[in-house]
Amino acid sequence: MSARKLFYLGPQGTFTHQAAVNASQALAHLEPEGFELVAADDVPQILDAAQRGEGWGVMAWENNVEGYVVPNLDALIDAKDLVGFARVGVDVTFDAYVRAGSNPEDATVATAHAHGLAQCKRFIAEHHLEPTPAPSNAAACRDIKANEIAFGPSICGELYNVTRIGTAVQDYQGAQTDFLVLAPRKEAGKLLEQPRSQADMEYESVLTLIPLVTGPGVLANLLDVFRDAGLNMTSFISRPIKGRTGTYSFIATLDAAPWEQRFHGALVEIAEHGDWAKTLAVYPRRERPNPPVTSWMLPQGGVRLDEQHLPDDWQNSETVGKELMW
Repeated sequence: MSARKLFYLGPQGTFTHQAAVNASQALAHLEPEGFELVAADDVPQILDAAQRGEGWGVMAWENNVEGYVVPNLDALIDAKDLVGFARVGVDVTFDAYVRAGSNPEDATVATAHAHGLAQCKRFIAEHHLEPTPAPSNAAACRDIKANEIAFGPSICGELYNVTRIGTAVQDYQGAQTDFLVLAPRKEAGKLLEQPRSQADMEYESVLTLIPLVTGPGVLANLLDVFRDAGLNMTSFISRPIKGRTGTYSFIATLDAAPWEQRFHGALVEIAEHGDWAKTLAVYPRRERPNPPVTSWMLPQGGVRLDEQHLPDDWQNSETVGKELMW
């Protein structure tokens, strides 16, 4: 027996590296020999290694500021036989770095992963920097140039020849990115047997749907299947099907597992409609914090928002104090 490999987006010091560390701790009960963390050059390399059975993959999935990591979402939809069986979160804070010996005032470029740049817009604007994406936040710190300011996790300050010039420079506090741990579908089914046997365990599933016909009411009818089955949907987005103009796949996150009778019945009905469905992930459901807004229910499902909980740029809006519909 040898340690299980966990493939993550390298180099060392990425948020995915931290997610792999978190996953190795959370899943320690599944691997008596422990884990070996292996850096990969890109996400396709992670997926290929997991598909070949060389180990499990760790992939960024969703950020609570920028939303889904779209390229990774598309890659999992297209993956032949991979599924997420665990979900781990990483708190996201960005420190700002310059190359050792460089003068921050000479910097003209901001570099980080695209999601990192999107979360540090205020700092970039205040310092009049040109944003330039990097393959990862850690790579931005590792390969930093004399005229650049790089954004990355605090661990990068110890790993690379950089000087920290700012801490927690992101626009929003409380940012978090969730990551999926991936394995071949058959193996993931076995890995879920243990939590599945616990009576009080609740699950969350991510499902991709493609209606094979178009027309008025097709999508509404598809969603009615979940409603009638009593399934709570917490997220629903669409993605274009590459190379097929005007066609889309729909990705739904549901509070249930495919082996539950109500979920299984919904999948059977969807198949009978002739629609295509694929499960992307099934994992024990995460605890959800209370909603950040003060709200109370109104007729027809309306919600009233207090002024103090609206975004800053809404403070003088005509919508303040009015009834809004989700």
